[in-house]
Amino acid sequence: MFHLVAALPWGVVVLRYLLPLTAPFWIKLVLALALLIVAKQHLISRWLTGSIFSPDIPRPLSMVMNALFGALVLLAVFQLLLDLIMILTMLVKQQRMAAPLAARYVIGLLALGLGIWGVQQAARVPPVKDIEVAIPGLAPQFEGYRIVQLTDLHISGLFPEDWTRAVVERTNALDKDAILITGDLMDGTLENRRDDVAPLAGLRAADGVFVIPGNHEYYFGYEPWMQRYASLGMQRLSNSHALIERDGALLAIAGVTDPAGVSRGLPGPDVAAAVAGVPDDVPIILMDHQPKNAREAAREGVALQLSGHTHGGMIVGMDRIVARANNGFVSGRYGVDDMTLYVSNGTALWMGFALRLGRPSELTRITLKSP
Repeated sequence: MFHLVAALPWGVVVLRYLLPLTAPFWIKLVLALALLIVAKQHLISRWLTGSIFSPDIPRPLSMVMNALFGALVLLAVFQLLLDLIMILTMLVKQQRMAAPLAARYVIGLLALGLGIWGVQQAARVPPVKDIEVAIPGLAPQFEGYRIVQLTDLHISGLFPEDWTRAVVERTNALDKDAILITGDLMDGTLENRRDDVAPLAGLRAADGVFVIPGNHEYYFGYEPWMQRYASLGMQRLSNSHALIERDGALLAIAGVTDPAGVSRGLPGPDVAAAVAGVPDDVPIILMDHQPKNAREAAREGVALQLSGHTHGGMIVGMDRIVARANNGFVSGRYGVDDMTLYVSNGTALWMGFALRLGRPSELTRITLKSP
C-alpha cells in the first residue's frame, strides 16, 4: 500500500503536467522514467537492502533524492490545485480553457525550490527551542530545573557521525540538568550504525542521560540497540523510573516502551508500571515516544509527558493528517487534563521523507517552574 501511494504523485505529474507540455515526446518520456525512479526509491531500496528504513545512501545523494521526491509530491499537489482553479474558471466563464503554459513553469520551479529548501531544513543541526512548563507540586529545589529533550534523531546515511557529533556539541553547550532522549535514535542495524551513534557517548548532564525506545528501535534489534545505548552512558527506562534528588526533594523521570514491541512479543508501554512506587507528592516527568496515549498518562498522575514520533507533521497542511493518526497531538504544547504534553518536532526525521516546510526541527530545552 505504501509503495502504491508513493506512486500516485508520479501518475498525477505525468498525466497532468508532463503530457500537456509542448516539449518533444522523447524528452517527456525520459523525464517520466527519471521521476519514476524518484517515486519508487523506497521500493528500490527495499530490493537492494531489504529495508525501506535504512538505505545506506551517501548523504549528498540522499539529499538530492529527497529533494526530488519532495518536489514531485509538491508538484502533484500544485497541479491538482491548478486544475481545480481552471475548472472553477471554466464554470464561471462557460467556456473551455487551458492553463497558461507560464503557470505550469511557475509551479514546476516552485515545487523544485521548495523541495531543495525543505531538505536543507530537515538535514540541518537544529536550533535550540526554549520553553517553560509549570509543574504542580514542584519543590523549590527544582525551580528552574532544565531538561534537554532529544528525539527522532534517526541516525543514518542522511544523519551520519559528523551530524551526530555536531548535535552532541550543541547539546553539551546548553545549560541543563538532564538529557531525555525519547526514542527513534537510529535507522539501521547495530553493525551498520555503530560508528554513527558513537558520538552520543559524549553527551553530558549533571543528573544523567535517559533514553527510551521508539518504534524504529524494534525494526533493527531492540535488545542489542538498548544495550548499545546503555554502553554509551544512557540510562534506559523501559516501563520504569528513576528518582532525582536535590537537598531532600525528589523528581521522578519515568519512561515507557513503544507499542511496536507488542507485535514482536515484547512488552508494550505500561505507564502504571513505569510510575509504580513513585511517592504521591513527587512530580513525574514521563518519556513516551508516541503522544497518542497522553490521556492514560494524565490519569496516572503524570505532570509532564515528553513525546516525539510525529516529526511535527513535517509540512504545514500535512500536519493535520499526522495529527489524526495521533489522537490530535502533533506538535508543541497541549493541556491534557491536569498534565502538560509536549510533542517535539524532532531533532531529525526518517530519511525516507526528509522534508520540512513550516515545521522546523528542534533541540528542546524545557525549564521547570512552579505554577
